[in-house]
Amino acid sequence: MNATLVKKALEKVLNPNVLVNMISRRVRQLNAGGGGASLPLLADVGNLGAADIALLEIIEDKMDFEMPEVIKLTRPTGQNRKRPQHWTKT
Repeated sequence: MNATLVKKALEKVLNPNVLVNMISRRVRQLNAGGGGASLPLLADVGNLGAADIALLEIIEDKMDFEMPEVIKLTRPTGQNRKRPQHWTKT
């Protein structure tokens, strides 16, 4: 993997974890063979490896991603839960 390509792709994606996931998924697709998704989206790949092809596809905006919306979670209070009958006060 070319370090300069990684830096350029990281400028587009901003999150290194997302970049690693995108590259690994695309490398698996390229190595799978067959057709369709396994063909490079670039015209001239030459002697590049699958990871470099994936990085170039990200740099040239051939691949895109969306970050999901962050939803704040609330902790359940348990006020409205049903209690077993043997727990009732007598």
